Amino acid sequence: MKYVILFIVVILVAGVGAYTWYQHSSTPLSVEQADPEVPAVADDEDEIGEETEADVDETPTTERGPQSTIGTSADGHAISAYHFGTGETELLFVGGIHGGYSFNTSLVAFQLIDQLNTNPELVPDNITVTVIPVLNPDGAERATGRTTRFSASHVTSDQATRVASRFNTNDVDLNRNFDCEWQAQGTWQDRPVSGGDAPFSEPEAQAIRNYVATHRPAAAVVWYAAAGGVFASECRDGILPETRTLLEQFAQASGYTAHDSFDFYAITGDMVNWLARENIPAISVLLTDREDPEWSRNWNGIRAVINHYAR
Repeated sequence: MKYVILFIVVILVAGVGAYTWYQHSSTPLSVEQADPEVPAVADDEDEIGEETEADVDETPTTERGPQSTIGTSADGHAISAYHFGTGETELLFVGGIHGGYSFNTSLVAFQLIDQLNTNPELVPDNITVTVIPVLNPDGAERATGRTTRFSASHVTSDQATRVASRFNTNDVDLNRNFDCEWQAQGTWQDRPVSGGDAPFSEPEAQAIRNYVATHRPAAAVVWYAAAGGVFASECRDGILPETRTLLEQFAQASGYTAHDSFDFYAITGDMVNWLARENIPAISVLLTDREDPEWSRNWNGIRAVINHYAR
């Protein structure tokens, strides 16, 4: 009898093993099971560089490192962003859109980077501060010989070179290249300037557009020169209520005069006005001249903005 029972057990074990082998051999390999040495085949769209939803960086702010490259300039120079804190509410600060011509807008951004590097506790837990100090590295290089960190001592004294450094290597005024009332020929003071071939024709403007689309900052402050004031943003739809709050808080803390609009001359393709079109509260801070970063008053304004969004 015991031999009969043993025989039945052997038959059962063999049957279960055969069934398991069959199921395994007939099931396709999952992505995790596939041979890691065999590369995946990209879609045709991916191979030719077209952006798909899968290409968009959806990495949460909390997983970013302290520095990232958001794009490159027309001349191929990296555009760097510096990140402080790990909160879900992001505040964006941008300098250097006019390269070496308004080099102090980069200097104030560099000082903000230094301040937060030295005192990271100044960023509340729910906040991420992102600083892009040199949006126009082509222009910065013309005036300073550098595309990243520079000081006032690096800036050329030749005024013609300084003026030329306002533009990127395509001779486009980047603050005329955004999609708000864009025109191919813009105005700067009393002279015509290029707004590019189309909105976002320039890679620097594309870098900001893509960054904003991915990370959706809660508010933005962009430095320019020179008028000594803080200006609201809007794109034909009126000033956003949160933009007005941002304007008033920065102006009160810094001592700059608050203005609803920049009306010294017509501006087309403006960056902060495009941000308003994207429903992102944004202000322009125009330094008093093109030399002094006016750090103390700007730091007071920055702290007011950070405290407003802290919880």
